[in-house]
Amino acid sequence: MLSWAITFLIIAIVAAVLGFGGIAGTATGIAKILFILFLVLFVASLFFGRRG
Repeated sequence: MLSWAITFLIIAIVAAVLGFGGIAGTATGIAKILFILFLVLFVASLFFGRRG
């Protein structure tokens, strides 16, 4: 999941450099959502992994 977030972040950076603002904004939004989802799942796996 983290690799997908990094991929969308790179797409957003390339699109912003080339001047595609709409695509860059969309890719940035997707990257943020995936990164937050990754963090939530990572913390949950740390928490539940130590209990079992």
